[in-house]
Amino acid sequence: MKKVKYFYNTQTLKYEKLVVSLRVKILRILGFISAAIVTGVLFLSVAYRFLDSPKEKLLRRDIDNMKEQFDALKGRMGELKTHMDELQHRDNQIYRVIFEAAPIPDSVRTGSPDKDEEIVQLQSKPNGDVIAATARMLAELSNRVKVQEKSYVQIEDLIRNKQKMLASIPAIQPVSNKDLDRIASGFGYRIDPIYKTMKFHSGLDFTAPSGTPIYATGDGSVEDASLSDVGYGNHVVINHGYGYKSLYGHMVRMKVKRGQSVKRGDVLGWVGSTGKSTGPHCHYEVMKNGVKVDPVYFFYNDLTPEQFDRMLKIARSGNQSFD
Repeated sequence: MKKVKYFYNTQTLKYEKLVVSLRVKILRILGFISAAIVTGVLFLSVAYRFLDSPKEKLLRRDIDNMKEQFDALKGRMGELKTHMDELQHRDNQIYRVIFEAAPIPDSVRTGSPDKDEEIVQLQSKPNGDVIAATARMLAELSNRVKVQEKSYVQIEDLIRNKQKMLASIPAIQPVSNKDLDRIASGFGYRIDPIYKTMKFHSGLDFTAPSGTPIYATGDGSVEDASLSDVGYGNHVVINHGYGYKSLYGHMVRMKVKRGQSVKRGDVLGWVGSTGKSTGPHCHYEVMKNGVKVDPVYFFYNDLTPEQFDRMLKIARSGNQSFD
């Protein structure tokens, strides 16, 4: 039942029925509707700002999962890069040092900058920075893996050739010297036997009776076997490969010829005193990449550590050379 409202009329001093005009009713309705609309808009604004819709919640959950997966992927890529750096360090500092191979520069391992154009295109896409960073890391790791694979193939070849290289490097004494009593003069400045002045002696002198066999100290090919015009007399030069050469001077007679292949321990000739010499001996030199080096460090195949120490002391004594 509709309520009837009354009001007290002070002019007539009576209670009269309250009659609301249509215009007022319409204004009230419009005011209510406006207030409701404003309130709804404010509520929706707050809701959209601070509250997620079910779809937004699902999308946000997916984004959070993707971030977690990306962080895990980034961490894994970091671990792979660390592992790759360790492999590269061993490759350059250990394997390649052992086999005397040049290290691979890091610029070659990381690859050429030709992929920059692809990365710029990726940056223009949504979340481009993340995609580009990931692509850059993957491209670098991919190139490092390819270079490392090629390096290991090369090292395998070096390993196959290592036995040949070890057989070629001079590693024994050129004459039989079990008692270590045949070294007459070492490498370095010595008194010249003829001019009696200090002169650089570029090898070791092994005294021995004339006719004592002289042996090849490593595998190789005879590069020269002739009578020298600079004081070596009858001498033989062997090219061992890998940058190594050896020279044997003052032979009474040579057994090998130029171009002949020899093995370590083969007889090259016999001790004599030809050329600039004051007595029967074998003048022995070792050259590495064209530079004459001290041969005493190349006797590791037939000497114990104690014998090597003794020979080192004998070779370093400042005695007079034989040539």
